[in-house]
Amino acid sequence: MSVLNTQILPFEATAFRNGEFVELSEKDLEGKWSIFFFYPADFTFVCPTELGDMADNYDEFQKLGVDIYSVSTDTHFVHKAWHESSETIGKIQYAMIGDPSGQITRNFDNMREGQGLADRGTFLIDPDGIIQYLEITPEGVGRNASELLRKVKAAQYVRNHPGEVCPAKWEEEQETLVPGIDLVGKI
Repeated sequence: MSVLNTQILPFEATAFRNGEFVELSEKDLEGKWSIFFFYPADFTFVCPTELGDMADNYDEFQKLGVDIYSVSTDTHFVHKAWHESSETIGKIQYAMIGDPSGQITRNFDNMREGQGLADRGTFLIDPDGIIQYLEITPEGVGRNASELLRKVKAAQYVRNHPGEVCPAKWEEEQETLVPGIDLVGKI
């Protein structure tokens, strides 16, 4: 069952952010765009490259009004230790949520049952708490923050311009489409 176009489920969690442990819940997402960026585990191989890429693009996400939440089934204590021991992870300014019970990961239907690990999943949540975009990639395939930025811009554009849609490879300032009978068979 897909969680696309569904309301984010309630959660409570502790995260490591900017040198502190912080308590978070679904209420912290209200009225804002958010990305939940799940990954299998701290101190691994592909995961730090992805989290570092998100850190390198964090300011661009912030300019779009998007909060980033990385999530793994590690604890917030492990996130702190990784942040302090890795130059790449040390760049992270966004919240690193610990989900040792797997509640949040299961809320997004993103758990590798039997392994206790999250899949490599990305979820874009709109200001109303609705999941607008999701992507699950295989273990060995890292994600690209620049491509995610493009998709966030497209989702925000569509939300702000009802009746318009963004075609493939759409970038800001490019033309959009207005679905209708006049376009049928002409694209």
